[in-house]
Amino acid sequence: MFIAVIPAKNEAKSLAKVIANLPVNQLECIIPVLNGCTDNSLDVLESINCPLLAPLWYAEPLGIDVPRAVGAVEAVRLDADGILFIDGDMFGANEELLAKLVLAVRNQGLDLALTNCYPTYAQYSITPPAARLLKVREELNRHLNLFHIIGTATPSHGPHAVSRRLLRLADPADFAVPPLLLAKAARAGLRVGVAAETSHMYLGSPLRGSHHTDKITETIIGDCLSAMYAKDGQIGNRILGGLEYIGYHQERRWDLIESNP
Repeated sequence: MFIAVIPAKNEAKSLAKVIANLPVNQLECIIPVLNGCTDNSLDVLESINCPLLAPLWYAEPLGIDVPRAVGAVEAVRLDADGILFIDGDMFGANEELLAKLVLAVRNQGLDLALTNCYPTYAQYSITPPAARLLKVREELNRHLNLFHIIGTATPSHGPHAVSRRLLRLADPADFAVPPLLLAKAARAGLRVGVAAETSHMYLGSPLRGSHHTDKITETIIGDCLSAMYAKDGQIGNRILGGLEYIGYHQERRWDLIESNP
């Protein structure tokens, strides 16, 4: 059984399109994880004629990436062979791209199949915050001896798929802090690779303002640092240059998953 997990908070405008883009012939179950929704996301799901849908509903927000962990826990309970993760606002990720991720795990032996959201052929400008973030992503991937394989790709950015083996090796906290998942796969000697490419501009995620951009950047930098400094099963600190990168980290609902931060 291969499952799609779709974290969604107030994504009613894009949720149906994201589901329509899924490679349903490669999936046996679709789990939207609705959390903190104040829009009609649930109504949208109820209007979709798709027998694979098995949504999870949380009245309160779970915090960034925690819905992935909740979906992963449910996937283990269902004895899944793998998971395709895609956020509920990524309506620009088409069926072909998503199928590549699933097939890379299902048929090609990857344990973590990533999307490269900064392909060299794409034309885009990189803002100073994005450049700073990419530098830290590069440092983590070099630390894990993966940069020559995946560049700056990360499960924090873009759709990705995980194998049954990684799903059962990882703790829920690894899914809630995605660079930890990357680090766990690398340190366990599992196969990590880029299976799809698209510019981040085409994923469809809407612009949410400079404050949100800064907070997301700070969150992912801190997550990468935590993964880089993780040791003996303990998550590392989020400090770089004397600054602690928190962002949205404190809003993560650790009480709803089995592992501790």
